[in-house]
Amino acid sequence: MLLNDDFLLSTEMAKKLFHNHAQAMPIIDFHCHLNPQEIYEDRRFASITEVWLAGDHYKWRLMRANGVDERLITGDGDDFDKFYAWAGTIEKALGNPLYVWTHLELRRFFNITEVLSRETARDIYDRANALLATPAFSRRSLIRGSSVKIICTTDDPADDLKYHKLLKSEESFKVLPAFRPDKAMNVRDASFAEYIARLSTAAGVAITTFGDITDALRRRIDYFHSLGGRLSDHALDVVVYAEATPAELDAIVATALGSAAGNQALTEHQVAQYRTAVLKALMRAYHAKNWTMQLHLHALRNVNTPMLTKLGPDTGYDSINDRSIAEPLARLFDSMEIEDAIPRTMLYSLNPNDYLPLVTLMGGYQKDTVQKFQLGSAWWHNDTRSGMRQQLSTFAEESLLSNFVGMLTDSRSFLSYPRHEYFRRVLCELVGEWSELGEVPDDELVLGQMIEDICFNNADTYFGL
Repeated sequence: MLLNDDFLLSTEMAKKLFHNHAQAMPIIDFHCHLNPQEIYEDRRFASITEVWLAGDHYKWRLMRANGVDERLITGDGDDFDKFYAWAGTIEKALGNPLYVWTHLELRRFFNITEVLSRETARDIYDRANALLATPAFSRRSLIRGSSVKIICTTDDPADDLKYHKLLKSEESFKVLPAFRPDKAMNVRDASFAEYIARLSTAAGVAITTFGDITDALRRRIDYFHSLGGRLSDHALDVVVYAEATPAELDAIVATALGSAAGNQALTEHQVAQYRTAVLKALMRAYHAKNWTMQLHLHALRNVNTPMLTKLGPDTGYDSINDRSIAEPLARLFDSMEIEDAIPRTMLYSLNPNDYLPLVTLMGGYQKDTVQKFQLGSAWWHNDTRSGMRQQLSTFAEESLLSNFVGMLTDSRSFLSYPRHEYFRRVLCELVGEWSELGEVPDDELVLGQMIEDICFNNADTYFGL
């Protein structure tokens, strides 16, 4: 039977670990892309098409692979026609995690156990929409019903965090800001000067020098901290390291801000110098505030120029990069270790070939606290059963998996929380196999505590939220 109570739980120990320990643990979603304004306004969704397909580039990629016209993906097609196209795509998606996620969401939120297909699409569409029209399916109700205790959104340093302030009155769960300073680091972007003007206004700092930029960022870190923020997140993508003098950094900033196209005149070396210096300044600030820094590495973004022009970023045209990251990261961490200024750090890579280099590198800087460095959960294209098992196994074999802070959604969808169930089943499956093979004790009490810690307790302690 599809997704029965014991799916993925291949041993008796795995079943005990999931049903007795993992299943009921609450959720800390410490990295996601939910919109705090949407959470605050708490509107209901017009249809399952809106909640499922609007903004979900995971699904868009599969629909394109199934020959669906773009009008029914990101265009102005009818809501049911889009849903029907997704149903036709899911028929072909056996073996893809989206097949499991789709049917988990139907079961957990809508109590719909039928397999989605073109034949069942109309009935499922109507039943789901009837439920979505009720108060129990507002955005906040969906969060509450998923046992979510804390959500960390992804927020720009220049954001006013208005809706985080308004959400302070929500008693069932916390919504906290997480600091995402990519625009301040991307000195080559055409909108860099415009962004720095926004940052200047938000921080109350006139920006003309490199020191002004870092001062403004530190002030915004203080502001985020005052509203409960304790994490940063960087789409670092390409890792570079290049030292620079204060005079060189001021000259780079002057060039970037001096004219509309000034930043295009910067050399690759100058860009590397600027990005390195900003990241080091931020690491000092994170360390001083006892924050956790998340580095997302090796995404190769916007590989299709015509579709980038037509649809913009985050529309399903990103892939995995395979450049070298070990040496520049080692130089970065070593330079900051000399200052004793490395914050708690989580390293995610979109390229699973990086797992061993990353987990062995982070072993060279562990100190001060439990698992100061973590290998982040299997991310994006690796958010699969095999990808999760690879990340978990690598972490276990080269560090201390029992200290792992576990799963996050990294999602824009309010229906994404069954992904935690999927992760927990994979985790219990793996640990149950270890027990069956005699690699770990056949002791539910010991293993169950490990599972509960990874599912919730470690994140609760580690991030200090």
